[in-house]
Amino acid sequence: MTGKPADIQLEAARLTELLEPTVASHQLVLEEVEVRRAGDQRIVHVVVDVTEGTEGILLDQVAEVSRSISEALDKDPHDTADPYELEVSSPGTSRPLTLPRHWRRNVGRMVKVNVIGEDNLLGRLMEVTETGITIVPEITVKKGMKPKVGEPRTIEFGSIRRGNVEVEFARAESADLTELELDDEDDENVEA
Repeated sequence: MTGKPADIQLEAARLTELLEPTVASHQLVLEEVEVRRAGDQRIVHVVVDVTEGTEGILLDQVAEVSRSISEALDKDPHDTADPYELEVSSPGTSRPLTLPRHWRRNVGRMVKVNVIGEDNLLGRLMEVTETGITIVPEITVKKGMKPKVGEPRTIEFGSIRRGNVEVEFARAESADLTELELDDEDDENVEA
């Protein structure tokens, strides 16, 4: 492997085919294989995910599948014998929502949907069917004011250019600070 972009893409495609059965044997899905060069070494980055459900992948699952992937790479009959570094991870929140199962995993979360021919929609993902999604849009009012909630909207997958999860941070004004209790030691620190 010389490190040219086309060679690296071919290697990633070949490794995807090689590793899919190994990942599937752990009841996981192979999302992506990326190959990069760092000097004389290859970096093989593998992204795995759970097949269905809203629960994320567990660290123990990543460790187990990492060992199996490493064994499969070590036994690869078409390997160039170049040293490699293996990185195995789960998809982050920045991963685009491209498949129905990606959307199903995020029911209840805030999402941004880029609808073909329309402005982006921001809203809470309420339901995912075989043909599309239903969100309850948030309608921005004036800056500093709480957004209004719109009527639920169903969008067919064919009308969605892309979607992403929006990370939500609790706003200070919505946090219930009365539940916090200070013990005697904290009271002394506050008074000092």
